[in-house]
Amino acid sequence: QLQASGGGLVQIGGSLRLSCAAPELSGRTVSWFRQAPGKAREFVAAIRRNGGSTKYADSVKGRFTISTINAENVVLLQMNSLKTEDTAVYYCASTRVVWSGVSNPVNYAYWGQGTLVTVSS
Repeated sequence: QLQASGGGLVQIGGSLRLSCAAPELSGRTVSWFRQAPGKAREFVAAIRRNGGSTKYADSVKGRFTISTINAENVVLLQMNSLKTEDTAVYYCASTRVVWSGVSNPVNYAYWGQGTLVTVSS
């Protein structure tokens, strides 16, 4: 079971850091997805444990950074320069799928409960 935390209300241009407790047995890759009201769940970022390869959605490149604290099985998502369109429920998830499949939510068996991020103008 994954546990996400760190969401909240922030103004445009502000920052938030999300945290995900992800047991190692749940998968080699840990990712963040988000889902805005009325929209499909979309990929945000992924990271390989013990190797550090990362992947980002184009919409967050240069603003978001995913990282791990491996000794604690924690994955962080640092979100800077937040925009109103970043408003969504953010979910962390883990998978054993090959790297080419990490952006597809159907490849994930383990999900956290979601944490709400609201960016206000």
